[in-house]
Amino acid sequence: MNDIILLKQGEIVLKGGNRRSFEDKLVANVRRRLRAFGEFEIYTMQSTVYVEPKVPNIDLNEVIEALKKVFGVAALSRARACEKDPDAIFGAARGYLGADLGAAGSFKVETKRADKRFPMTSIELSQYVGGLLADAFPDTRVDVHNPELTVCIEVRERAAYVHGNPIAGAGGLPVGVNGRAVTLLSGGIDSPVSSYLIARRGVQLIPVHFFSFPYTSQLAKEKVLSLAKLLTPWCGRLTVELVPFTKIQEAIRKKCPEEFFTVIMRRLMMRIAESIADSNGCKALVTGENLGQVASQTMEALRCTGEVVSLPVLRPLIGLDKQDIIEYARKIGTFETSILPYEDCCTVFTPRHPKTRPRLEDVIAAESALDVDALVKQALEGVERVRLDI
Repeated sequence: MNDIILLKQGEIVLKGGNRRSFEDKLVANVRRRLRAFGEFEIYTMQSTVYVEPKVPNIDLNEVIEALKKVFGVAALSRARACEKDPDAIFGAARGYLGADLGAAGSFKVETKRADKRFPMTSIELSQYVGGLLADAFPDTRVDVHNPELTVCIEVRERAAYVHGNPIAGAGGLPVGVNGRAVTLLSGGIDSPVSSYLIARRGVQLIPVHFFSFPYTSQLAKEKVLSLAKLLTPWCGRLTVELVPFTKIQEAIRKKCPEEFFTVIMRRLMMRIAESIADSNGCKALVTGENLGQVASQTMEALRCTGEVVSLPVLRPLIGLDKQDIIEYARKIGTFETSILPYEDCCTVFTPRHPKTRPRLEDVIAAESALDVDALVKQALEGVERVRLDI
């Protein structure tokens, strides 16, 4: 039998009557992610998704790297399938994991018997195969408490499977099971991380980016598209909505008190984002706001910006330390791009002394100098859409 990849579900197994819909979405996402690698038979049984190549010469190492970024997978293993016979299982373990067993200082055998018709118990099979392996590899000692290598045996419906230590998966829930949301994507460190964290909860994302040409350059726009592209292995294909924001920022600078520039700008962004969300069937907005990080992210400022929309505003970074966010950015591969020195529209016309604890009534009064509806309408008419595939 050929090698196969086993994907272990995470919290999907805790679902009740709707569990099948979660599994179906996970299988669909896996199929979409592996389309470029070749043909596979992909199916799910007993809380495991099976990924079996249907054609030769598929690089399973590359396949595993892609699958490590599929939300909904808690762990994955490249396994050798064999007949459901104790001696065949030992032969598969010796042949498939021989190099690992020879290099390891210690090992143990761990068995899961999903097929209860198999005549040996899990403990009996582990002891049988473990004894034979101990004889075959006398320089590798048995250690059932803290082994360097765990020889994993799974006896399932179609076959038995042998593999080494599982690889950690992305966890979370399959993208798409929790609806759609607009995510505000800037060129900084925070918003790509917030997008990743919400996608990990099963949300399909529509990124919205605000640019202010000529105050922000084409390179700044390309930087954001690069960030979005880096998110696609985690989030799936994305359509980025690029919103022209120059006229709005110029109007704010001309007509509003300087101390309220940032909070009024954020209020306009939220209105535009909600309009895009409504037109795309989205049920929430996602921001990279982090409590107290900058002047526009105090409790009072957040109240002022959130007040203009009726959709829920999801802020996954709200209580994280900045170092935590940076570690996430490094993990998902966005950090080095995020720190490239290209300007962002949020830094255009930055007030010298921003109001850190604005009162809502004062902000509304300052904003009344603007024709908000006309500015929002004009910005929406100029939206550019860029689709990014994995």
